[in-house]
Amino acid sequence: MDALAVQYARELALWGIETSIVVPGAFTSGTNHFAHSGLPADKGRAAEYEVGAYKGYGGKLQEAFAAIVPQDADAGAVAEAIVKVVDAPFGKRPFRIHIDPTQDGAEVAFAVIDRVWTEMLHRVRLDELLAPARND
Repeated sequence: MDALAVQYARELALWGIETSIVVPGAFTSGTNHFAHSGLPADKGRAAEYEVGAYKGYGGKLQEAFAAIVPQDADAGAVAEAIVKVVDAPFGKRPFRIHIDPTQDGAEVAFAVIDRVWTEMLHRVRLDELLAPARND
């Protein structure tokens, strides 16, 4: 989904449409974030894991990731961040924002990916796709 979001943002730039990618982290309070995660539709495959080397690992993973979410993590922070993006003046909105109470490293990884894309667009002389055009 991220690749599509980046592609659409670049395609919309020349039309003067500014986009921001909002990346919410895991919030276990006030959401159903972990209610269905880790439960494969293929019950037979899941059963195979439960008798092999990964017996009980699904639950272990869910517990481990749920444990890194701070107790005071408020999903409302995502809405507040979106409001700030919308309220920002044209041309000043961030390309991507992260609202992640776990600080899982995604922000660092995406910064690198975004820089690689930016450098590539500079290299092929398509810089105009990096910011929305002013069509006043």
